Amino acid sequence: MIWTQVYSPVAGNLFLSALVAALPVFVLLGLLAFWHVKAHISALLGLVTALLVSILVYRMPAQLAGMAAVNGALYGLLPIGWIVLNAIFIYDISVKSGDFEVVKHSIAGLAADRRIQALLIAYSFGAFIEGAAGFGTPVAISAAMLIGLGFKPLEAAGLALIGNTAPVAYGALGSPLIALAGVTGLPLEMLSAAAGRILPLFSLMVPFWIIWTMAGRKAMLEVWPACLTAGGSFAICQFLVSNYHGPWLVDIAGAIISMVATIVLLKFWQPKNIWRYDHEKHTEAEKAPDHSAGRIAKAWMPWVFLSIFVFAWGTPQVKTFLNGGTKDKPNFLMGISKKDFEIPKLHKAIVKAPPVVAKPSAEPAVFTFNWLSATGTSLLLAGIVGGLFLGFGPLELLKIFGKTIKRVKISLLTIAAMLALGFTTKSAGLDATMGLAFAATGALFPFFSAMLGWLGVALTGSDTSSNVLFGGLQKITAQQLGLNPIITAAANTTGGVMGKMIDAQSLVVASVATGQEGEEGTILRYVFLHSIVLAALVGIVVFFYAKVLPAHWMPQLPAAAPAPVAAPAAAVPAPVLTPAK
Repeated sequence: MIWTQVYSPVAGNLFLSALVAALPVFVLLGLLAFWHVKAHISALLGLVTALLVSILVYRMPAQLAGMAAVNGALYGLLPIGWIVLNAIFIYDISVKSGDFEVVKHSIAGLAADRRIQALLIAYSFGAFIEGAAGFGTPVAISAAMLIGLGFKPLEAAGLALIGNTAPVAYGALGSPLIALAGVTGLPLEMLSAAAGRILPLFSLMVPFWIIWTMAGRKAMLEVWPACLTAGGSFAICQFLVSNYHGPWLVDIAGAIISMVATIVLLKFWQPKNIWRYDHEKHTEAEKAPDHSAGRIAKAWMPWVFLSIFVFAWGTPQVKTFLNGGTKDKPNFLMGISKKDFEIPKLHKAIVKAPPVVAKPSAEPAVFTFNWLSATGTSLLLAGIVGGLFLGFGPLELLKIFGKTIKRVKISLLTIAAMLALGFTTKSAGLDATMGLAFAATGALFPFFSAMLGWLGVALTGSDTSSNVLFGGLQKITAQQLGLNPIITAAANTTGGVMGKMIDAQSLVVASVATGQEGEEGTILRYVFLHSIVLAALVGIVVFFYAKVLPAHWMPQLPAAAPAPVAAPAAAVPAPVLTPAK
């Protein structure tokens, strides 16, 4: 059975169709944010809505819709759920051993001020984990560490989500931009440089934004040197590495520079007033015990192992080896550590049509069971090695792991349901309809190109997935409107990073990490306005690059490349409507 997507199924009207296509999103976010329905129930109801819209309105065969949901649920469990489970496992080991108290004291020794701790953990350290792993790992780790340090659960989740924005486009060793280059055919180095001329403004801004959100404007101004140091050092490094090296090490290099610069600053400067939460103000500030250097080093080892394993697993060489090598040079793991399964009745059964793509193309549906090279496996191994180092026996670690599974089981169901929803909307073409509505904004498209990226990440939970979903549409629309496609493609990934804090996957990860299972709606309300305002600011910056600033401020395609078509019409051509077969 072959079925071709349609994009204006409601009376042939793109905008009415977009409103109907948005129903699953409205149901999911509305239930979470306004009706306080638990996340797993909201996700299941959103999934049911997506299936009904896909089958009844878009005329997608029920069999395809069901298998698309299965495909999404599998992806929700591996890699996403596997990451969440093992990230919490490491945290539980550190807490069980008592060593997290030493970690907490060592950070407090650098700065007892909660604002500085938030900068170091939610922003700088989170950026390092994002650069090495991505896919929800930094939110899980940062939020859990903030909770351990004594932050309120809601603030810990919200600050971790806001901090995990500016680094996302270069996360997992540049995966989003590498995927964007692959689907658009645009030069990777140009896309990296373009994103590296948009995001540094926000890398500088986000530390100030975090502290203002956390403590207010006056309290933020008291620590402006730390905000400027953390954000400014990261932003400069982000610009230089992205423009003169490439996307692979942008976050890792920037995070290390940011942490070192902030720690050096703290040797010479400390905030005049120590900021603490209201419930802490009537108690004496906790004085960090005088632990020996060896004791502190031991307590940090699980997190050191985490960084080493995650970084190693993210490198192409290690990943290729763990996946069994290449066809030309296989190793002993070939066929054992990685297996690709074509999703029955779904693989290449759905055809994307113009104008979403340049020409009709069948969509592959392959689930990759890469149990060894998955990022979650690196976290599991880091937890085992770290636990053994801290003195736990194998049986004790197994008991801790069992308790961790029990703790996150409902959240794993939620993640599976939310990814099932996302994959269903993608396979049915609902998200493409919404994307085309954004693309039909004509002269304002540079602004809305960033909002389209934001929508893509909010729907899929991944900047990489959003780039795969909308990258081609961004390029085609730019060429039709006489715009530089490098700018609009870069806008997709840079606007997308601001959607990361409200996507359902991130909300669940943050709720699990902070022990707020069932409070995803509360977290969503905490971060939603920040997300949409920051995305709009990205849109304004992109608009200035495209319409106001000189062309040489952004990379240009070589003269030999096909010139953009200067179409007089401001709107994208109407989608081709092909009946289901």
